[in-house]
This record gives sequence, structure tokens and C-alpha cells, in this order.
Amino acid sequence: MRRVINQIPAKPTNLFLNLLPFLLIILIYTFSSNEMTKENPNQKILPSFEKCATTMHKYIFEPSKRTGEYVLLNDTTSSLKRLVIGVTVSAVIALVFGIVLGMIPYMNSLLSPLVWTFSLIPTMAILPILFIIFGLGELSKIVLIIFGVAPIMIREIYQRVREIPIEQIIKVQTLGANSWQIIVRIIIPQILPRLVDAIRITLGTAWIFLISAEAIASTEGLGYRIFLVRRYLAMDVIIPYVIWITLIAFLMDYLLNKLNYKLFPWFGKE
Repeated sequence: MRRVINQIPAKPTNLFLNLLPFLLIILIYTFSSNEMTKENPNQKILPSFEKCATTMHKYIFEPSKRTGEYVLLNDTTSSLKRLVIGVTVSAVIALVFGIVLGMIPYMNSLLSPLVWTFSLIPTMAILPILFIIFGLGELSKIVLIIFGVAPIMIREIYQRVREIPIEQIIKVQTLGANSWQIIVRIIIPQILPRLVDAIRITLGTAWIFLISAEAIASTEGLGYRIFLVRRYLAMDVIIPYVIWITLIAFLMDYLLNKLNYKLFPWFGKE
């Protein structure tokens, strides 16, 4: 008897099944857009692909009359700069605190309640506080990403440190290694690929905080543009921007995965 759980699709079938949901979404959107346009040629809720392409052509290839900059390029560059800085700083903080909490009992007793408490605070609730303290410039947006992402990363790295077999720690101590040598030679090499995985896991969360901050206080960025044109119901801008953000996020996740495999080919094969 052939069971469903034991049936593995062939590569062509697997590719087709991967693409099928997206094809269905495109077909449903196209049909709905055509039907709504027939009823109201001026409808803005579901613009046609042609209209979206025409609008985005202006954003990509025509400089803004107000600033002289290419809108999509400028928005993308601004958002990516904030995102990369925020996630990188969060990763460094997570690496340091995750290892310290996982390896030094006294520091665990001192800092873990504080870290766990911070990780439970709704980050968006402190957004006004960050704007008051750091102003409406770049710093407040980056700090929001750090505040929202770093505690999650710290908890993830802490758990991964605790999972390192105690036998390894005992062996190197028997050979005379001190605490610093254990951290540098044993802990960090095993934690770095897990840190990259933690970045991949929290990347979506970082995007949420970035878009939220740009929507409230910014003059450029992908989130700023989406919330700027929403008052005009400009779905021919909003939908392509959402797709563009998704593509960037997918590409970043893909590159991080490839980087992990390239730098740590042993990871996942233990």
C-alpha cells in the first residue's frame, strides 16, 4: 500500500507544485482586476499589470521632478542602509550577550532577567519614546530595529550555546584551556553559522520595524513611499513596492543561506 507520506515528487513535478500557488494568485488577480475594470474603468483597487508596469517605469527610469533622484533606487538604498546597519548591530550584540549568558553563570544570573524582560516588551509601543529620545532622524529607526530584533537573537544564540555538548567543554578544560580560549576556539566557531540562521529568522521582523518607522517619520524609504501614496489609493505603486520588498527579502535570505553553506559546509551535517 502506497502511503501519501512516502510519495516524493520528481524534480519537474516539485518545480511545478512550487510555482502553482503563485500562478493561481496571478490568475485570480488578473481575472478580478479585469472584472472590476469592466464595471468601473477608473477603479484603483486592483490595477492591471500594465498600469503597474507603467507607473513603476516612471519610478525606476525617470528622475523625480522635485528632487532629481530616481525614486525606487533612492527608496531602496535608504531602506537597505537602515536595515543592514540595524541587523548587523543586533547580530554583534546577540553574539556577545548570547555567549556571555550561555557560558558565564554569574552573568547569566545578572543579565538574563533583563534580556528576557526586554524581549517581551512590544517594540512598537516604545516607538514614541525612541522618537522623543533619538529624534526623527536615522538613529531612531535603526535603534527600533535593534530593540526589536536583538533580544530575539540573544535568546536564540543563548539556546544554541547551551546545546553545545558539555563533553567538549570538559575535554578542553582538561587540556588546560582557560575561559577565553574555550570561547574563542570552541564556542564561537560553532555559534557563527547559527548566528547567520538567527539573522535569517529575524529578517522578516526587522523589515516590519523598518517599514513601521519609515511610515511614521521619514522622507524617503520603501515604507515611507507606501504610506505616502496610500492616501491616493495608488495601488499601482503599493502593490509593486510590496512585491519589490518581498523580492529583496527573499534575495537576502537566499544569499545568507549560501553564505552559511560556503563558510560552514559542515553545518547541518553534524
